Amino acid sequence: MTRGWRIVFRIALGLVLTAGAGAAIGGVLWRRATGRAVRQLDRAVGPAVAVAQRFDPGQLDRLPPPVARYFRFALVPGQPLVQRAQLRQVGSFAQRRDQWVPFTAVEEFAVGPPGFVWDARVRVAPLVTAYVRDDYLGSAAAMRVALMGVWPMVSRSGTAELAAAALLRYLSEGAWLPTALLPAAGVEWVGVDDSTARATLLDGGTTASMEVRFGPAGEIVRVSAMRFRSVAGTDVLTPWVGYFRDYTRVAGMMVPLQGEVGWLLPDGWFPYYRGRIVGAEYQFASPAAVATVLR
Repeated sequence: MTRGWRIVFRIALGLVLTAGAGAAIGGVLWRRATGRAVRQLDRAVGPAVAVAQRFDPGQLDRLPPPVARYFRFALVPGQPLVQRAQLRQVGSFAQRRDQWVPFTAVEEFAVGPPGFVWDARVRVAPLVTAYVRDDYLGSAAAMRVALMGVWPMVSRSGTAELAAAALLRYLSEGAWLPTALLPAAGVEWVGVDDSTARATLLDGGTTASMEVRFGPAGEIVRVSAMRFRSVAGTDVLTPWVGYFRDYTRVAGMMVPLQGEVGWLLPDGWFPYYRGRIVGAEYQFASPAAVATVLR
């Protein structure tokens, strides 16, 4: 190897080592920030939801018929209400139509008041990973994306539009923790027809509302709403749809293991999330936590 090539090699090696060290440090800092967000989520779960509460089918008489069928499908009498949940997800994500990249994620939920922290790793290229964290905490939302956990790509927080979009996401993902959709959790239901109802959740000054379509067994198969989407730095209300399937009983509740979410754009359907639940841990007001591993 000539002296010139040795210099190039050393420079290249130095850059690789520097980038690797930066990514390692960035990963540590990212995990610490996520830990702080999860602790904030835990602190929000106050004594009011620590009282033992269970699902009472007698309360369904006041709900629209398709909603009552859903809860009879999803819950057994006496089912304890979910207080906290952790879901592990795998799937693929698309920023552009038909350009899918794999992701893994852990999502933490709290019920009463509503909140979540979604911490994901998206493989954007070989050996290149984007760290993504979405959260809804204390009636406010934030979105962070950083390449290798170090180099910022997206950083948004504090806007009313972002909070509305995040609360709507929480409401739609209630299919994964069905007791969070009960009126006892603050959700109001209005019937639309024999297979459809509208769910609305108010948190502080933010309101989320979506239309829910139920299947023949009573299961949630589709949710839809107008949701804020960022377009060239501007939040635009856009038709948004989510689909759920592959229901199974987890910790006493019927939950969908697979989901797909996307936008209805002028040029057609644009799905951007396809995911599967591979692990779940539910913490109830009573009894203690129930852990379930799914494959």
